[in-house]
Amino acid sequence: MSLAVRIDLDSPTPHYEQLRAQLAALVTAGDLADGQRLPTVRALANDLGIAPGTVARTYRDLEAAGLVTTRRRVGTLVTAPAATLSRAAVTDAAARFVRLARDHALTDTEIRDVVAAALLVDGRPGDDRSGDDRSGDDRSATVSAG
Repeated sequence: MSLAVRIDLDSPTPHYEQLRAQLAALVTAGDLADGQRLPTVRALANDLGIAPGTVARTYRDLEAAGLVTTRRRVGTLVTAPAATLSRAAVTDAAARFVRLARDHALTDTEIRDVVAAALLVDGRPGDDRSGDDRSGDDRSATVSAG
């Protein structure tokens, strides 16, 4: 099993945040399973062409969020439970929403703006970190099951 992650080097969104958002989404959607090993900091940094400290910060943020755990000699492992039916339903609804928005010629930025506005209207407390901008020069890597 391998999953692509990418970094947009031209995006104003920091590289660590782009990577964090993508990995968190993969865990939340169940694409990265509980116990699955993530690449080493150096390997992922090398694959993406970014500094190892950037990947290390991403892993620390994911650990603080309870999505991964890092142990010496073992590495960084996904600790989130497998996606539940309710998460799967939300993931499916999100995919349908994106298809609909693209059918109506919305850009990725406009789609994110619509979701951000919906989050503001909802008024519930949540994570206010922004997503990544997918335009410009991208660096990609593959996360493989370990």
